[in-house]
Amino acid sequence: MIDSEKSIGIFDSGIGGLTVANAVLRELPNENLIYFGDTAHLPYGDKSPETIQFFSKTIGEFLLFKDCKLIIIACNTASSVAYELLQEMAIDKAIVVDVINPVVDYTINKGFKKVGIIGTQGTINTGAYQKKINEKNPNIDVVSLATPLLAPMIESGFSNGQISKLVIEEYLKNPMFIGIDALILGCTHYPLIKKEVEEFFHNNKIEILATNEIIGQHVKKIIEEKNLNRKGSGGKHKFYVSDYTENFAKATKLFYGESVDLVKLQITKE
Repeated sequence: MIDSEKSIGIFDSGIGGLTVANAVLRELPNENLIYFGDTAHLPYGDKSPETIQFFSKTIGEFLLFKDCKLIIIACNTASSVAYELLQEMAIDKAIVVDVINPVVDYTINKGFKKVGIIGTQGTINTGAYQKKINEKNPNIDVVSLATPLLAPMIESGFSNGQISKLVIEEYLKNPMFIGIDALILGCTHYPLIKKEVEEFFHNNKIEILATNEIIGQHVKKIIEEKNLNRKGSGGKHKFYVSDYTENFAKATKLFYGESVDLVKLQITKE
């Protein structure tokens, strides 16, 4: 039986998953969080599926060792290639949540006709969003574009400025996006540029879907349905990284909303 007083575990290749952590705590402010950012191996978007599965498995084992009651794969690329693997690992020890399936369900329920997706090369290459959406509704027209410059740009602090505006415009002016009524931001870094994306489409009635907001609401629903709400108030949180830099520590405030104390915990691939 899963203990409601245990923590919620979250991991990502970098700090993009902190947007998910922030959203989860807005919905569930009393929960304890354990976050792992695999900063030594970011980005996952240009890694092979086998490499991503290895790192995801290693981090998943760590979060299970920490007795997490629910584990969020806060990375679209890892969600697309390692979700089933972590589900098999966790079995009845913890609930595993990815960041793709809840967004797919939201998209289906909203009744969109044409949906655009932007994400890392790794996420787009798997075709995970398109396959899952069209399995449930083959009538939805789905178009996707790899936007490999965005995550490193955001990770480096270049968002909400002239540089990010030009890069975003260069991607979004692609003719494939003509006629879309929704755009999925298929990377947990991208909520930080949601405003700029909305500004690009300002004359069109297009809903911009930020995965962090949808995941926050989804996790809250699971926790409440399974009666796993932590009874105490004011949760305590721990943050781990596989590589520590001063710039990364400063950047956590941009993603998470406040500075955090980071503990270095190295993971290696033989």
